[in-house]
Order: sequence, then C-alpha cells, then structure tokens
Amino acid sequence: MKEESSRDHGSQPLDRLLDELRLTNHALVGASSEQLTHKQVQKARKGREVTANIQRKIVAALEAAAGGDKGRFKREDLFNYGP
Repeated sequence: MKEESSRDHGSQPLDRLLDELRLTNHALVGASSEQLTHKQVQKARKGREVTANIQRKIVAALEAAAGGDKGRFKREDLFNYGP
C-alpha cells in the first residue's frame, strides 16, 4: 500500500494549465502525432505516475494543441515529479 501512494502525486500543473487553455483530454489525444490515449492523459492530469515517455508525448501534444510553439512547454512545468 505504501508503494501505491508514492505513485500518486496529486493534481498536476498540467491539469490547471489544460483548464486555463480550455483544452480537453480529447483535444490532446487528437493533436498528438504519436500513440497517446485518453487514459494516459487522465492519469497524468490526476497525478498517477506516468513514464517519462508518456510525459514527453503529452508535452508534444500540448504544444501542437496550443498552437504548435515548439519549446513553449517543459516537462518540469507540467509535472511535479521526475521521470
């Protein structure tokens, strides 16, 4: 049980940012050029630990959904835990 709670990091900055930008999980999945699922985005928003690869995919999808500015968002700004 202790290990499970260490994988739950609470609501992430990603969640607040998506709300501010009025972007849905569906918008991120649609903007992704890689395999990204609604379930992965939801887990990431709510703070369940996702891999560094999924974090990278979410950053790329967010950049595409928010206008295509490469380098606008950094993983460290979206997640409060490391890969």
